[in-house]
Amino acid sequence: MTATREETGRTFVEELRAAVTTRAAVLVVGVLLLQLAFILSYVGAFHRPKPDHVSIAVVAPKPVGDQVVSKLGKLPGDPLDPRSVASEAKAVRQIKHRDVEAALIVDPRGTTDRLLVAGGAGSSLAQAVEQVVTRAEKADQRLVRTTDIVPAAADDSRGLTSFYLVIGWCVGGYLCAAVLAISAGARPANGSRAAIRLGTLALYSIAAGLGGTIIVGPALGALPGSVFGLWGLGALVVFAVGATTLACQGLAGIVGIGLAILIIVVLGNPSAGGAYPYPLLPDFWQAIGPALPPGAGTWTARSIAYFQGNAITGPLLILAAWAVAGTAITLALALRHRDAAGRPAAGAGAGVAAGG
Repeated sequence: MTATREETGRTFVEELRAAVTTRAAVLVVGVLLLQLAFILSYVGAFHRPKPDHVSIAVVAPKPVGDQVVSKLGKLPGDPLDPRSVASEAKAVRQIKHRDVEAALIVDPRGTTDRLLVAGGAGSSLAQAVEQVVTRAEKADQRLVRTTDIVPAAADDSRGLTSFYLVIGWCVGGYLCAAVLAISAGARPANGSRAAIRLGTLALYSIAAGLGGTIIVGPALGALPGSVFGLWGLGALVVFAVGATTLACQGLAGIVGIGLAILIIVVLGNPSAGGAYPYPLLPDFWQAIGPALPPGAGTWTARSIAYFQGNAITGPLLILAAWAVAGTAITLALALRHRDAAGRPAAGAGAGVAAGG
């Protein structure tokens, strides 16, 4: 087919405007900013991990215990947050309840002390604590023997399986929600459609939670712990992330999916305490990590797998809050798009994709 005179007579600027709309240009700029934020967040969180106020119990008779606590608390850079504990049994209990990350058992009659760590909470943290304590003890001509009282499973490399499992659930959550939303328009057209999407997301979450649990547990043997506990956690993580994505998409249309990725992937993943647990992250990521779904999910998965389900109430409430807030916002925005007569308002279902 030969080009028309009108087409061949266009200037470059006119061709550019025809090829790239203003909306597309804005979206491309948004993608660029999201990409740069991704690089900044991941490199910022991981480029220089170092222990920061790692909680450690110190078991030693007085006044030796007070002296050790004072010394460890004054190390350059404040890598440790020591506190005296009355007995080794209590220190072990605090580690298993995730109240402290490690414990130093001092032997005042000898020159070798014992350091108790929990590899199941992340091997990088256990190794960092061991290095700091070993250097501090060496300065006093003392030795340290490390014992991992909560070791990661043999097939759980560096204790990262919990993190990767939760990340997989998060990816499934926002992808499922994005497909449900975009396939029929960028914003829910009415309350019924929004409810159907949330119901579909709930069924998907149950299946995704079970599938992920079977893969890391019975299939690969990479993660111990309660199958039902991990299954329930998975369903909650997927639904929380998916509902959040639907809410963001309801607020900002197609741009909302980028907002969900910003929250979950750009900010949530590097601050989740996976590759480097919270005490090894910079202050900003330490602060936001526990409040975001990847961080709350990773903490809970590790607790279920290695700590008998201890210290999970707070993270589960955080995940539930994301799920409830996402659901409420999605439904509220859908109902808001109806006119007084109960019919969808004009353009309520409009978006990047055609309404369905």
